[in-house]
Amino acid sequence: MRIDIISVLPEMLEGFVHESILARAEKKGLAEVRLHNLRDYTNDKWRRVDDYPFGGQAGMVMQIEPIDRCISQLKSERDYDEVIFTSPDGEPLTQRIANDLSLGGNLIILAGHYKGVDHRVREHLITREISVGDYVLTGGELPAAIIADAVIRLVPGVISDEQSALSDCFQDDMLSAPIYTRPREYKGWAVPDILLSGNEAKIREWEFEQAVERTKKLRPDLLKRK
Repeated sequence: MRIDIISVLPEMLEGFVHESILARAEKKGLAEVRLHNLRDYTNDKWRRVDDYPFGGQAGMVMQIEPIDRCISQLKSERDYDEVIFTSPDGEPLTQRIANDLSLGGNLIILAGHYKGVDHRVREHLITREISVGDYVLTGGELPAAIIADAVIRLVPGVISDEQSALSDCFQDDMLSAPIYTRPREYKGWAVPDILLSGNEAKIREWEFEQAVERTKKLRPDLLKRK
C-alpha cells in the first residue's frame, strides 16, 4: 500500500511519517507514505497556491490548478483506489472506513487548508471526503496523519500481533472491555477474578458483557448502528 499526502505544510508531517507504525510498515515493505508540497506545482513566482474567493467571502481558498497538476502527476505514475479530501463536512471517519481503505491499494490524501478548496476540486478530482470530527482545524495535515495511521496499522503484518488490531475499539461497533496488567492488586484495587481464572470461554463472555455495558453507558449511539 502507498499513501501520498498532498499538503502546503508537509514539514508538519515529516516526524510522524518517519516514526512509529508508519516507519515500521515501510521498513517491512508493507506500506509507504510519501509527502508532496503543493507549492511545487504552482507557476506563481511567490509559490502561492491560494487566492481570494469569488463573491467576496472572507478567507483564502486553495486553487484548483496546482492541485490538479499534483494529482494528475501522481495518477500518471500509478493507479489509486481513492483520492481523499480532509474536510470537516466530509463523512465521519470510522473503524469501518479504515478497514475498507486498508483492503485497497494506493490512496491520495489532499490535506485541506485556508478556507477550503475551490469546489471544482471536490466535484471533479476527489472520490471521497473524510472528517475526523465536527470541528475545524487550521489545516488538514493532522486529519491526513490520523487517516494514514488508522489505515496502515490494519495492513496485515504491520502490527506483530494482528489479533490486537482486530480487538480494538469500534471493530464491532462497540467499545472494548476493560483491560488490566500487573500488579494483581494495587492500593486495594484488585483485578477482576475472572481474568485470573484461566477459563478462556468465561473470560471472553465477561469481556463481551463488559463491552456491551461500557458502550451502553459511554457511546449508546454505536449500538444503534447494529
